Amino acid sequence: MTLEERIKNSETRIFKAVFPNTTNHYDTLFGGTAMHMMDEVAFITATRFSRQMMVTVSSDKIDFTKPIPAGTIVELIGKVTHVGNKSLKVSVEIYIEEMYTDVRYLAINGEFTFVALDKDKKPTKVIKE
Repeated sequence: MTLEERIKNSETRIFKAVFPNTTNHYDTLFGGTAMHMMDEVAFITATRFSRQMMVTVSSDKIDFTKPIPAGTIVELIGKVTHVGNKSLKVSVEIYIEEMYTDVRYLAINGEFTFVALDKDKKPTKVIKE
Protein backbone atom coordinates (compact mmCIF):
# COMPACT_ATOMS: atom_id res chain seq x y z
CA MET A 1 0.00 0.00 0.00
CA THR A 2 1.35 3.44 -0.88
CA LEU A 3 1.78 6.23 1.65
CA GLU A 4 -1.04 8.18 0.00
CA GLU A 5 -3.37 5.18 0.25
CA ARG A 6 -2.50 4.70 3.95
CA ILE A 7 -3.22 8.36 4.63
CA LYS A 8 -6.54 8.21 2.77
CA ASN A 9 -7.59 4.96 4.46
CA SER A 10 -6.80 6.28 7.94
CA GLU A 11 -9.00 9.39 7.70
CA THR A 12 -11.41 9.23 10.62
CA ARG A 13 -14.83 10.85 10.93
CA ILE A 14 -16.92 10.78 14.07
CA PHE A 15 -20.23 12.50 14.76
CA LYS A 16 -21.47 13.48 18.21
CA ALA A 17 -24.44 15.37 19.56
CA VAL A 18 -23.69 18.25 21.94
CA PHE A 19 -25.82 17.73 25.02
CA PRO A 20 -26.18 20.09 28.02
CA ASN A 21 -24.01 17.87 30.26
CA THR A 22 -20.98 18.76 28.07
CA THR A 23 -21.56 22.52 28.04
CA ASN A 24 -20.50 25.43 30.22
CA HIS A 25 -22.54 28.28 31.74
CA TYR A 26 -22.68 29.94 28.28
CA ASP A 27 -24.45 26.81 26.95
CA THR A 28 -21.50 26.03 24.65
CA LEU A 29 -19.20 23.01 24.57
CA PHE A 30 -16.41 23.07 27.17
CA GLY A 31 -13.03 23.70 25.51
CA GLY A 32 -11.51 20.80 27.44
CA THR A 33 -14.25 18.47 26.22
CA ALA A 34 -13.57 19.54 22.63
CA MET A 35 -9.83 18.91 23.12
CA HIS A 36 -10.56 15.47 24.61
CA MET A 37 -12.73 14.57 21.60
CA MET A 38 -10.03 15.87 19.21
CA ASP A 39 -7.26 13.84 20.89
CA GLU A 40 -9.42 10.71 20.72
CA VAL A 41 -10.06 11.17 16.98
CA ALA A 42 -6.36 11.95 16.42
CA PHE A 43 -5.39 8.76 18.29
CA ILE A 44 -7.78 6.64 16.23
CA THR A 45 -6.45 8.21 13.02
CA ALA A 46 -2.81 7.62 14.02
CA THR A 47 -3.53 4.03 15.03
CA ARG A 48 -5.45 3.27 11.83
CA PHE A 49 -2.50 4.65 9.86
CA SER A 50 0.27 2.80 11.71
CA ARG A 51 -1.58 -0.25 13.12
CA GLN A 52 0.63 -0.18 16.20
CA MET A 53 0.77 1.44 19.65
CA MET A 54 0.67 5.24 19.39
CA VAL A 55 0.82 7.89 22.12
CA THR A 56 0.15 11.61 22.01
CA VAL A 57 3.34 13.60 22.61
CA SER A 58 2.01 17.08 21.87
CA SER A 59 -0.94 19.09 20.76
CA ASP A 60 0.02 22.05 18.64
CA LYS A 61 -1.95 25.24 18.21
CA ILE A 62 -5.67 24.64 18.61
CA ASP A 63 -7.85 27.40 17.23
CA PHE A 64 -11.31 27.85 18.74
CA THR A 65 -12.87 30.06 16.05
CA LYS A 66 -16.57 29.50 16.81
CA PRO A 67 -18.41 28.45 19.97
CA ILE A 68 -20.21 25.12 19.73
CA PRO A 69 -23.74 25.48 21.12
CA ALA A 70 -25.72 22.79 22.92
CA GLY A 71 -28.25 21.11 20.67
CA THR A 72 -25.96 20.86 17.66
CA ILE A 73 -24.19 17.97 15.96
CA VAL A 74 -20.42 18.05 15.57
CA GLU A 75 -18.32 16.15 13.06
CA LEU A 76 -14.68 15.53 13.94
CA ILE A 77 -12.37 14.76 11.03
CA GLY A 78 -8.85 13.43 11.62
CA LYS A 79 -6.25 13.31 8.83
CA VAL A 80 -2.57 12.38 8.85
CA THR A 81 -0.66 15.45 7.64
CA HIS A 82 2.99 14.43 8.16
CA VAL A 83 4.80 11.13 8.58
CA GLY A 84 8.26 11.09 10.14
CA ASN A 85 10.49 8.21 11.13
CA LYS A 86 9.05 7.58 14.62
CA SER A 87 6.30 10.18 14.77
CA LEU A 88 3.41 11.52 12.76
CA LYS A 89 1.10 14.52 12.84
CA VAL A 90 -2.68 14.41 12.69
CA SER A 91 -4.87 17.40 11.89
CA VAL A 92 -8.32 17.44 13.50
CA GLU A 93 -11.19 19.70 12.53
CA ILE A 94 -14.53 20.06 14.29
CA TYR A 95 -17.48 21.14 12.18
CA ILE A 96 -20.80 22.26 13.63
CA GLU A 97 -24.05 21.17 12.02
CA GLU A 98 -27.32 22.63 13.16
CA MET A 99 -29.78 19.81 13.76
CA TYR A 100 -32.74 21.20 11.84
CA THR A 101 -31.10 23.22 9.04
CA ASP A 102 -28.38 22.70 6.43
CA VAL A 103 -26.03 25.11 8.24
CA ARG A 104 -22.50 23.70 8.67
CA TYR A 105 -19.26 25.48 9.52
CA LEU A 106 -15.76 24.94 10.91
CA ALA A 107 -15.49 25.70 14.63
CA ILE A 108 -12.15 24.30 15.84
CA ASN A 109 -8.98 22.96 14.26
CA GLY A 110 -5.70 21.74 15.70
CA GLU A 111 -2.80 19.36 15.21
CA PHE A 112 -1.54 16.49 17.35
CA THR A 113 1.81 14.68 17.27
CA PHE A 114 2.07 10.96 18.02
CA VAL A 115 4.99 8.59 18.53
CA ALA A 116 4.89 4.89 17.69
CA LEU A 117 5.89 2.50 20.49
CA ASP A 118 7.21 -1.05 20.39
CA LYS A 119 6.23 -3.81 22.82
CA ASP A 120 8.69 -2.41 25.39
CA LYS A 121 7.09 1.05 25.09
CA LYS A 122 10.16 2.46 23.33
CA PRO A 123 9.84 4.71 20.26
CA THR A 124 9.89 2.73 17.02
CA LYS A 125 9.36 3.32 13.32
CA VAL A 126 5.89 4.51 12.35
CA ILE A 127 5.92 2.41 9.17
CA LYS A 128 7.18 -1.15 9.59
CA GLU A 129 9.13 -2.53 6.65
